[in-house]
Amino acid sequence: MDLKATYNKIAQDWFKNQKEREWWNDSAYIFFNYLQKGDRILDVGCGAGLKTKYLMEKGFKVVGIDFSEEMIKLAKEYCPTGEFYVKDIRESLGLDIFDGIFAQAILLHIPKAQVSEVLNEFKNSIKDGGYLYLAVKEQRLNQKDEEIIKENDYGYTYERFFSFFTMPEIKNYLSNLNMKVMHDKIVPEGDTNWIVVIAQK
Repeated sequence: MDLKATYNKIAQDWFKNQKEREWWNDSAYIFFNYLQKGDRILDVGCGAGLKTKYLMEKGFKVVGIDFSEEMIKLAKEYCPTGEFYVKDIRESLGLDIFDGIFAQAILLHIPKAQVSEVLNEFKNSIKDGGYLYLAVKEQRLNQKDEEIIKENDYGYTYERFFSFFTMPEIKNYLSNLNMKVMHDKIVPEGDTNWIVVIAQK
């Protein structure tokens, strides 16, 4: 299964769907209140730039990255003053050091065996005292922690790989990196519970 090809395929429909979702607003507000206006934020897996634009409007300098060329194309149209790059987070980010990283619904597409490595790359891209925002899907009772899910939300069939987590699991990853959890919350949205954690380096 080629996740990048899937996101290139569904980019337009995904963008329309995401514009109406607001479950993340409260925790994003908490995240940017830890920061100062003018701080640099890396929006990891920025998709079509919705959160990038939101953060820019709050006064931050934001760089958005995503592995989907179609998503970055949409992001540049939606947020023409933004700075966007096609980049896969499983490779070295190779970017400057940021005051904060915003990683919403990104780790949920990373196999569990690679999560520690990805989080360590995030940590290395944050300055001392900086902040990391994470949002992942909570593992439901009797649900596998990794699976490929077939979906047809947009009138056609596509597949995506997902990892599902528990709150203690996410906190353990961060503890192993010596990052301090500053905020944690489980946010329900339909049949999904989102685990949201903000940690400080």
